[in-house]
Amino acid sequence: MPRRTGLIDSTVEALRARIAGGEWPVSSRIPPEPALVELLGVGRNTVREAVQSLVHAGLLERRQGSGTYVLSTSELAVSMVRQIADAGQRDVIEVRRALEVEAARLAARRRNATDAATLMDLRDERSRAYLAADIDAMVQTDLALHRAIVRAGANPVLLSLYDNLIDAIGENIRFNFVTDTHGHDAHDALVEAVVAGDDRGAVAETSRYLSALLGEA
Repeated sequence: MPRRTGLIDSTVEALRARIAGGEWPVSSRIPPEPALVELLGVGRNTVREAVQSLVHAGLLERRQGSGTYVLSTSELAVSMVRQIADAGQRDVIEVRRALEVEAARLAARRRNATDAATLMDLRDERSRAYLAADIDAMVQTDLALHRAIVRAGANPVLLSLYDNLIDAIGENIRFNFVTDTHGHDAHDALVEAVVAGDDRGAVAETSRYLSALLGEA
């Protein structure tokens, strides 16, 4: 029995590694059971139990008549979604401020030429989406810009935390666009500060717009 349990655990890890590594992206369908048996070199029952384990963990979802699909890349992301399901928008903004202020500081200190070019491109994409009044594109480009700043900070732990909150942050950005006035150039000063290596300016800009959303400005 321990050997059987160990085989299931190793199969779970093999499946998890493929999901986390991007081989099977979120929303994609994983290979059917016979293909997994051949791919992993284990029996059908082992595959079935391993898949079911990841279904219970929230990484996978079985859809009747369609197959099994990837819902998330990590259990932490699933856990975070469950934890913040009932959180208020103010709670999310406060957490964003805790993460994004430090991310802006680090990005200004550590960004490289590629990061700088990416940030300026995303700034322009965000502006175009805003001027076109395309709410979905506004949310997508605004979120992409914030994540790019976090990534430019070159702290993998901070990036992982941010990515595990990405859905909640995206919903918060949408809420803010609907309920608050954002100019097409709202983050221009932030991008300029990061690109210029002005960590104090980057921190000040991040604190300013998030504090304004909290009604503290």
